[in-house]
Amino acid sequence: MNIFIQNEPLAYDIQFNEDELIVFLKDGRKLFVPLVWYPSLLNATKKELENFEILGDGEGIHWIDLDEDLSVRGFIQGISLQNNKEVA
Repeated sequence: MNIFIQNEPLAYDIQFNEDELIVFLKDGRKLFVPLVWYPSLLNATKKELENFEILGDGEGIHWIDLDEDLSVRGFIQGISLQNNKEVA
């Protein structure tokens, strides 16, 4: 008998480069998310991007200066706020 346990993807840190948000997950994965998917992040200053907090146990990220909340699950599912669409 196999038992499947689904773990919620949880972030513990983030970084940025010119084009991407890099999300570090507690299970060892790294997500590279295009900033163009999130206009508020794309247009933010470095200071605004760096002023964030991890929500809960790592389920999401809140950017204090931008009043923006994004979920790790949304990153994994490819949900983009660019024109409110999913990216395949």
